[in-house]
Amino acid sequence: MILGATMRVLRPYPHLFAFYDGRIAGVRAYSPEPNWLDDGAYTLGICSYAIVDGDEALVYDTHISLDHARLIRSALAAHGVSSIRVLLSHWHDDHVAGNEVFQDCEIMASARTFAALSAHREKMENAAPPIKPLIMPNRILDGDITLQIGKIAADIRLVDIHSFDAAILLLPGSGLLMAGDTLEDPITYVDEPARLKHHLRDLERMASWNIRRILPNHGSADIIAAGGYDASLIDATRLYVEKLLSLTAEPRLAVQDLRRFAADIFTTGAVSYFAPYEHVHERNVQAVLTPVRLGQV
Repeated sequence: MILGATMRVLRPYPHLFAFYDGRIAGVRAYSPEPNWLDDGAYTLGICSYAIVDGDEALVYDTHISLDHARLIRSALAAHGVSSIRVLLSHWHDDHVAGNEVFQDCEIMASARTFAALSAHREKMENAAPPIKPLIMPNRILDGDITLQIGKIAADIRLVDIHSFDAAILLLPGSGLLMAGDTLEDPITYVDEPARLKHHLRDLERMASWNIRRILPNHGSADIIAAGGYDASLIDATRLYVEKLLSLTAEPRLAVQDLRRFAADIFTTGAVSYFAPYEHVHERNVQAVLTPVRLGQV
């Protein structure tokens, strides 16, 4: 299959493009063999975003392949965009694979993201599929900042959720949050088990913000197209992380499948059961019970 052939361009808001691919039963985009693109992104569904006003755009993550990134640039050009900046949500493969297509643009990332990409560059350039060359960010952020995309203000906030280097986007005028991988439907993907308490702390901080709608990078295409999730997604993620943290004291919970283990978050209505996340949950449980410091430099 040609990469990008199943990508959908969603328009949840007039000033926002959502480039969604995956969550298609029985379909793999890259290879029948295990690989990060299919198993970590496409199967779960993956979305990158672009905030647009006039001829300006801010692209939030460059997607899972160069073909996807080219489609993003083409869609924005067709809309009259001539000035593009990029913000990377964090260092993981499925968020930076299209960087080369935007190498003539300003590519922003946190200092932690730059350090992680530098440390993992060789591995990422030789992965399956390879991200080669891995184009590095050319503007490094040391803290929270506010950008203007035309007349739209966007706050970049650095948080420690899912990955220690996460950068999320909040539009204070509308209360719209582009959450990267800090929030997922239905459950978070634990990449740094030793930092779960840090993640929980920043989830609580996030819950105090004026957030009306949430657009995650991994979620339901239908919900994203309809405008996103409400703030209850934050609490659902918090409940799941707290339950994971209880595993060391209650190891009997480790044998429960996702439906049983996370029954409380499904009853809230904030998230919906999606069978491929059973594997994510199994991996999360193993990671918590045998913690390894991942993703840090």
